[in-house]
This record gives sequence, structure tokens and C-alpha cells, in this order.
Amino acid sequence: MVRFGRAYQYACHPDTDAVRWLDYDETAATITVSGKVARLKGKGLQRIDDAKSDADLRTIPLPSFAVAVLTERREMPYLGEQTVIFPSTAGTLRDPDNFNRQWRQVRAELGAPDVTSHSFRKTVAILIDDEGLSARIGADHLGHAQVSMTQDRYVSRGRVHVQVAELLDRAINDE
Repeated sequence: MVRFGRAYQYACHPDTDAVRWLDYDETAATITVSGKVARLKGKGLQRIDDAKSDADLRTIPLPSFAVAVLTERREMPYLGEQTVIFPSTAGTLRDPDNFNRQWRQVRAELGAPDVTSHSFRKTVAILIDDEGLSARIGADHLGHAQVSMTQDRYVSRGRVHVQVAELLDRAINDE
């Protein structure tokens, strides 16, 4: 369950290694993405209050399963005592390269080597689209400044839309 909650967070935003406990609001069931982890020359890994775009800096609503995972994690000795929600085993910022290596190992063990964090992000975008929510909602949730990014790269094309045939029938039959 912890891995699934982690996967959801990556689906929402790839910079979750920078998310701190103070960015998590259990009552509101949200996480605020307010920075990222970056490797700075001569300083190593640092958490910086910056992002690629203003759209990346946002508050994300969490589903109840992710809140349950975070609540459980916060109560764990050591993990719940760290500044960041997902620290390294040494309690420091998690190196994105190390995470990617670990994720490749997990994917291989699960027999799903082609599944990436973007696979989860795309799945969230498709679920948003399938629910009939607007592309703007999808873009906001995924941190895209441009709705076109969500539509062009994350939402499936080539699906059959029966609603179009129904619309044309109504238009032709003056319904």
C-alpha cells in the first residue's frame, strides 16, 4: 500500500522527494508542492523553493487511500520524524537517481519494466478525462501550465465517442 500511495504521489508530481510534512494537510487531505530537490554544484542535493513553472507550485487534493498511507507513515518511528515525507534511508533528501534505480528494480520484480512515473501520470490524466472533467482540471492537477500539454501528451486519442453519433442524430432529426 505504501508503494501505491507513493506511486500516486509521483503520478501527481515527480518532485515529491521535496515534499515535507509541513506541506501535508491531513485535515484538508492535500499536499502542497512548494519546491524540488536539485543537485547543486559544490553543495550536493538541496531542497529549493522553485519549480520549472508556476503551475508546478500547487496544492494537490489526495484520495483517501493516499491519506491513509501518509497517516500510517507519519506514525512510524524514524520516517514520521523526518523533515521530508520520503527521505533516504539516511534521513536526508532522497536522490532522484537512487529512486529511479530502485524503481527500475521494483518494475523488473513486478514484471512491468516499461511502467514509469509518467505511466501513472498518464493514467491519472486518462481517469480525469474519462470522468468528463475538463482538460483544465487535468492540467491543474498534473501541474501543466498549458492545457495543450495535458491534451496532447497525456490523454488518449483514437477512442470511439458514441456521443458524437448521438449528437448528429439529434441534429439531423431536430430533437
